[in-house]
Amino acid sequence: MTVSSSTISGSMEAYSLPIRVYIEDTDAGGIVFHAKYLHYMERARTEWVRHRGVGLRAGLSENISYVVQKLAIHYAAPAYLDDELEVTADLTAAGRVWMEFDQTVRRKGTDQLLARATVRVACIALDSGRPRRLPEDLSQLLNQHLASQQLSQQHQE
Repeated sequence: MTVSSSTISGSMEAYSLPIRVYIEDTDAGGIVFHAKYLHYMERARTEWVRHRGVGLRAGLSENISYVVQKLAIHYAAPAYLDDELEVTADLTAAGRVWMEFDQTVRRKGTDQLLARATVRVACIALDSGRPRRLPEDLSQLLNQHLASQQLSQQHQE
């Protein structure tokens, strides 16, 4: 797994992914099925990592995978067929084998909160399913990101 140095110093803002709601995402009434929000959040987390130069496919060849270990979600309002959404992922903490994200789903252009979640993702060995340390380069990226966030918050205070 390789992280490019140019992405380590990239933006510390939450990553935002635009999503359009399709018929396949909804129930018979045109309301987004609750589990689809988890799909949207998964995509945003994946893009957060990819945006910072981490190739997930390389991890598979190194016996590495990532699984949701813990999830807490609050559904605030429904999304509907054809809505345009903004799904965010923002790293908030990291340990030796996990990373934690704050995530939101908002209706684009209105900033209306539709759902908010805290998601902990654990690193596992593919062959055994057991926890394993995050790859060193990813761990460094996460720690640098968190340190930059902390500095940014201190400057805002």
